[in-house]
Amino acid sequence: MYNTTTILTEITKHMKDKDLILSDLAREAEMNPGTMSSIINGNRTLSVDQLDRITKAMGHPVGYYYERYVSEYLSEANPNWRRMSPFIHNCAKLNKLDCIHDVVNLLMDKLGYSESLFELAEELFHEKKYQAAAILYENVAVSEKKQYSERLAMCQYRLFHTRQGDNQEKNYEAAVQFEIYVDRLDEIDQLEALKDLANTYRSLRKWDKVELFAKALGDKAKIQYKLEQQRQHVKKENSKKPSFPLFAYWAFSHLLRAQAYDERKDYEKGLHHIKKYADLSWVTDTDEETLKWKNKYEDWAVVNTYVNKLLSGEESVIPKYVAYISSRKDEVLPALDNILEAANRYHFDVDDILEQFEEDILSYLEQQKIEGFYTQRFITERFIHFSKELSVYFLTKGRFSDGFKFLLNCLGKSTLSNNKSYIIKCMRLFESYQEHASFETKTAYRNLINEVDQDEA
Repeated sequence: MYNTTTILTEITKHMKDKDLILSDLAREAEMNPGTMSSIINGNRTLSVDQLDRITKAMGHPVGYYYERYVSEYLSEANPNWRRMSPFIHNCAKLNKLDCIHDVVNLLMDKLGYSESLFELAEELFHEKKYQAAAILYENVAVSEKKQYSERLAMCQYRLFHTRQGDNQEKNYEAAVQFEIYVDRLDEIDQLEALKDLANTYRSLRKWDKVELFAKALGDKAKIQYKLEQQRQHVKKENSKKPSFPLFAYWAFSHLLRAQAYDERKDYEKGLHHIKKYADLSWVTDTDEETLKWKNKYEDWAVVNTYVNKLLSGEESVIPKYVAYISSRKDEVLPALDNILEAANRYHFDVDDILEQFEEDILSYLEQQKIEGFYTQRFITERFIHFSKELSVYFLTKGRFSDGFKFLLNCLGKSTLSNNKSYIIKCMRLFESYQEHASFETKTAYRNLINEVDQDEA
């Protein structure tokens, strides 16, 4: 016989207060009266599904008793995974993270639950319940920290994903923490992980790191592509499939390396890598997915060749570049960013281009949220860079009102994302031109700097 709990006491009190008999409560909870009787009398333990039904019948929100359920039903000498698993799942849906912590702490004192917790974490991760999944991954990682295991590496990979957000410093810390685990993943997961690491460092503008992981991605993708060609006549039903064609990972590695060299002003090497992924004639498959990615890389090679020449100082390429991106909405922001960077570096006059895309620029200024995991992060970082370049361009030309507007926007977005590099750049830029700032601009600047100081406190 089970002990009476405070939950059962409250159920009994509710029945008394509402003048209900057992069958009334069973009907409201859509449960069998016999099952209800066994629960009320303490002869049968209470599952989380039954608890949810009774809680709703009593007029309380689902999850109302979850904290007590942990201590009264789950903290047994021999944990019952069949009760704990659905409970954790429900807690994830309700974002009751403290309850998940409590249950996991009970389990981690026992041996043999690491695999079950990992499998549940994977379910939650794929359901995009990242915070809940992270709690499980963290605990599994702790339990396996002394083992050179693929499961430990996958936990760290998932945690790297869940820790990516708007805070650039935290994104960097997560990437550094994950780096050492990449080689422990299986070959296909390594491709994804290297791509994700390189992309994170790309958003952080850490080009040496981008080059390092992009090269590793290209080398591994090339090996996997050759192996795939050798066994293309052998069907492997259960083999893990990559998210993209293998040649696309190889091409992406060269795209990243080209950008890294361009950013470091080594345009000859940058162009070398662009030419690498521009020519995919050696990829002979003709399926729809292959053709889609071949076309993408051929297209990107065209636009990135323009960028390479522009940043190396070829002003004559600007009209072709502008014509190319005019019908491609997604390319406008990065193109304007590149054009402004070149204009500031080589003293080009691009007033006519800024006028042509004035509406787009204003929409970027007002934009708050963009859908998509990577898109939001890259667009936010790109706009910070763009705002700084635009501010430099206007301030240099003596258009102080416009210059300070974009400088404050850059500083505001840099503060929100904890991008210290750009905060410092904005402060230096403001100090150089502060004698031209209005009283309102100086006040807005001081308010933003106060926010920076509070974040540092």
